[in-house]
Amino acid sequence: MDPFLIALGFALLPAFGNFAGGLLAEAFTVSGKTLSIALHAAAGVLLAVVSVELLPQALEAKPSWLIILLFFLGGVFFIAMDQTIHFVRARMSGAKGEAEAGAGPWMLFFGVAIDLFSDGVMIGTSTTIATSLALLLALGQVTADVPEGFATVAAFKNQGIPRRSRLLISAAFTIPILLGTTLGYWAVRGLPEIYKLGLLTFTAGLLMTLVVEEIIPEAHEDGEARLAAFFFIGGFSLFALLSAYLG
Repeated sequence: MDPFLIALGFALLPAFGNFAGGLLAEAFTVSGKTLSIALHAAAGVLLAVVSVELLPQALEAKPSWLIILLFFLGGVFFIAMDQTIHFVRARMSGAKGEAEAGAGPWMLFFGVAIDLFSDGVMIGTSTTIATSLALLLALGQVTADVPEGFATVAAFKNQGIPRRSRLLISAAFTIPILLGTTLGYWAVRGLPEIYKLGLLTFTAGLLMTLVVEEIIPEAHEDGEARLAAFFFIGGFSLFALLSAYLG
């Protein structure tokens, strides 16, 4: 089978996980504590993807300073992007006053779309390295995207967005991950491995900063849920288990 089609197939796994998480949020009443648990689980998996799988493999490439620099630049890129989103949101709310409540959900949609796009870049790029690596990363993203999809749709639900719109928004998240997969695959296909690992590391820096700056603070927005810490460790351990037996 065409490796590109395999990459797209792998990308559909986390896309389905995200949508399934959204359906769970539609089916159950969502409390602040439940949202916190879902976000902690997603954060645990994402940190494990970076620290257990991506960085150890990338640091084997030479020169190591270039890999570390690209990790740093990935984090810087996310910070710049995040500041831009907050600036646009502030301008929209300042210009429209009461429209702030309407702008908020779409800023959230944009943030999740960026995360899924980066997932796709990782899957597409890793497919050009090893199919087993791409499958492992896709499975890891499934375990992160189920709680992430749950938390996202729950937030839209709490803000009174109609159910039909919530389902369309949840389904639309398939687009950024497929676009990211396409870019990740074709951008580095046929290039030396340092370019492939460099792009993966850049994405890893972006994901690490996303977890620390966005997901964890959001998880504690309604107060700290002590039980949620177990789900953070559980999410990390789940991906580590997948890496140990499938990697």
